[in-house]
Amino acid sequence: MTRTRTQVGIVGAGPAGLMLGHLLHQRGIDSVIVENRSRDHVIERVRAGVLEQGTVDLMHEAGIGERLAREGMRHEGLYIAFGGRRHRIDLAGLTGGCAITVYGQHEIVKDLIGARVASGRPLTYEATEVRIDHREWRPVLRFRDHGEAREVACDFIAGCDGFYGICRQTIPADRLRVYERTYPFAWLGVLAQAPPSSRELVYSRHERGFALFSMRTPEVTRLYLQCAPGEDLANWSDDRIWDELRTRLGTDDGWVPTMGPISRRSVTEMRSFVVEPMRYGRLFLAGDAAHIVPPTGAKGLNLAMADVWRLAGALGAFYTSGCDAGLDEYTDRGLRRTWRAQRLSWWMTSMLHRDETDNPFDRRRQLAELEYLVSSTAAMTRLAENYVGAPLG
Repeated sequence: MTRTRTQVGIVGAGPAGLMLGHLLHQRGIDSVIVENRSRDHVIERVRAGVLEQGTVDLMHEAGIGERLAREGMRHEGLYIAFGGRRHRIDLAGLTGGCAITVYGQHEIVKDLIGARVASGRPLTYEATEVRIDHREWRPVLRFRDHGEAREVACDFIAGCDGFYGICRQTIPADRLRVYERTYPFAWLGVLAQAPPSSRELVYSRHERGFALFSMRTPEVTRLYLQCAPGEDLANWSDDRIWDELRTRLGTDDGWVPTMGPISRRSVTEMRSFVVEPMRYGRLFLAGDAAHIVPPTGAKGLNLAMADVWRLAGALGAFYTSGCDAGLDEYTDRGLRRTWRAQRLSWWMTSMLHRDETDNPFDRRRQLAELEYLVSSTAAMTRLAENYVGAPLG
């Protein structure tokens, strides 16, 4: 067995774990990153790619925003469609110039892997038998690296290993409080080799169910359809998908999404999940290990980035001056941001999706909510401020 020590052990090499490692490296703090999946799997996972203004600013401040600046697609507005019409929400105009940027999560992972490799600090993929031994002063991270047993004594451990990861599971159940909601629908998402037919996102509420037009690059669109949980993809031919997308997204002015070959498809279940506290001893949870939001508000990746920014700052203060106030405040500050994101995501989800248990009253209420949203500057400002995101904090 190989025994070593580090300052921070990071479990998970997704965007949260990699960004945390990068921010710590910039502060002169040593870390070890351990991931149980392969490098190719981590890179190729298709995930959200709508970045808040704060996440974009963080990428640039961290010195890894060059490709983002070149290839990211800045959006200063978005559309809400219902009743056959699209209504534009002027994000930048309502928030003093803030915007969102479309840049795929896998592209962020590539940028962060490059930065990690350049730093020379440890990054292990395909680790097996990952375990945490909680100790009062120096928790231990154990794993096998291609069969070789390793034991790393850490000052702190960061659980960035997602909803199904091992870190949260090591915390005694009686020390956690869980808040959860499961939604009675899912999203069928596709990547299509087709140039975007709109310069900005289109959220559509339709009697047949929700649909979303998004994009990944100037040549690739990303589209979503509300479907049933556990939907069998075998029932969705390309023709059926495009018929449904054009029906739900098309508007009376003749706009419809451009069609093209579908290269990838998947079904995403929808849930809201929050665990508190986000700390247990010297273990800190970040990203999906601590919270899940419905994708409607595009908050998941951005919440993770805010978590690790906050954690890196707190660890930096601890190692610089011995101050542990930031570590003590990590949960409270994280939960405030998380619950704001949960509120937005729940509100957008309930306003735009068709729930089969709804009655005619509920559907008319949805329309009244949408009509108020697009006719009230105050309501549009509330959406814009929440969608582009609050400053990191």
